[in-house]
Amino acid sequence: MRFLYTLFIYFYKLVIYIVSPFHSKAKLWKNGRKNLFSDLQEKCKDKENIICFHCASLGEFEQAKPLMERMKIEYPNATILLSFFSPSGFEYKKNDPVTDIVTYLPIDTPHLVEKFLQIVKPIAFFFIKYEFWYNLMHRLYLQKIPFFYVSAIFRPSQIFFRKSGKWFAQQLKKASFFFVQNEFSKQLLFQIGIHNVEISGDTRFDRVNAIAQQTSDFQFINSFKKNKKLLIAGSSWRPDEKILKDVFEHFQDDYKLIIAPHHIEKKNIQEIIALFHSYKTILYSEIVDNHDFDNSQIMIIDSIGLLSKIYRYATVVYIGGGFETGLHNILEAAVFGIPVFFGPQYQKFNEAVELTAKGGAFSIHNSVEMIEKMQNFERYKENYERSCQICRQYVLENFGAVEKIIAVLFDNRLGRFSPLILPICHLTTLAMFLHIIMM
Repeated sequence: MRFLYTLFIYFYKLVIYIVSPFHSKAKLWKNGRKNLFSDLQEKCKDKENIICFHCASLGEFEQAKPLMERMKIEYPNATILLSFFSPSGFEYKKNDPVTDIVTYLPIDTPHLVEKFLQIVKPIAFFFIKYEFWYNLMHRLYLQKIPFFYVSAIFRPSQIFFRKSGKWFAQQLKKASFFFVQNEFSKQLLFQIGIHNVEISGDTRFDRVNAIAQQTSDFQFINSFKKNKKLLIAGSSWRPDEKILKDVFEHFQDDYKLIIAPHHIEKKNIQEIIALFHSYKTILYSEIVDNHDFDNSQIMIIDSIGLLSKIYRYATVVYIGGGFETGLHNILEAAVFGIPVFFGPQYQKFNEAVELTAKGGAFSIHNSVEMIEKMQNFERYKENYERSCQICRQYVLENFGAVEKIIAVLFDNRLGRFSPLILPICHLTTLAMFLHIIMM
């Protein structure tokens, strides 16, 4: 089975190389790995005590960052290495101050994995959420390097829990520990004989709570919205934007609209402007000091890194990705106590499922459903206030995942291992890990 898996990885790489001349993201993926090992050799030179965090892309980075920050502050002798699979993560976070080294992860073949580990020499490895790279996991296990899964979430449909997935389940058993988001994930792992599991929740709650505590002041938004209400659409795709067009047409007398699309390439921005051609639209990049917004009705955020900080100004929020690609982060808005709307494909996202059940978030299939709910909010203010309170309370109740992870990894920072980890980790390597970061 390992041979077939590795063969698939080579095939995957071949496909990326074939399409790269015609696909910008594939081209970035390919070019970013050209000098990977020579760059990594230089970055790791004279670095010791390297702790690796691997993320697929930006969403997983938001889950990793609170734990990296905790490591960075409390264990200054450690070197934080962050690896990405996707260019969208690497390109936007390669200069993030919480990390010491940022790199792409090489393609998951035995030779490249071995070369990566020889250069990095990690003392521990943290995979975020869904990142299952079986050759890398195998080499970490053989080299007795402890590796952990953070904010993991499992579903019965995944291959580990099928009769045909016994080999994949065996690979999971090599992990040192799983920090999962909910009880259901824990029970699924129990069913396949994995008991080194603790429910820690989702570290994104820690991340969004930290953002909410920041006192950022974006006066340009107040100048833009004036005395009107504000609908903010975050990480939108075309199906989302078509719904927003109908919704805004209905509420344009009372609302302003801010759109922060998932892709900010010039071509996509121009297509959004064309879609909303009936309205006066301004780009964030065009705003200057003391800008006069005149009668601007729509603002498009053509920049990265602003969205999570401006949700606080919204009356309601729409989060994109729920029609085709996978729902984006709804917690960044919910933390400010703002009702959230999104498309129908949200079942894989635990926070969306729970907030929908509680009445703080709302899945819609079309613009009519969103218009009706917003009209209900306008007509019955208490319903709106209730949804706001549900969102904020939900984040507060689930805050603290990082503390739970640290508590399981170490027993009150007294140099003793948690009894949960003792039976399942390679103690020699873990002892070295603990000794280094406790110095």
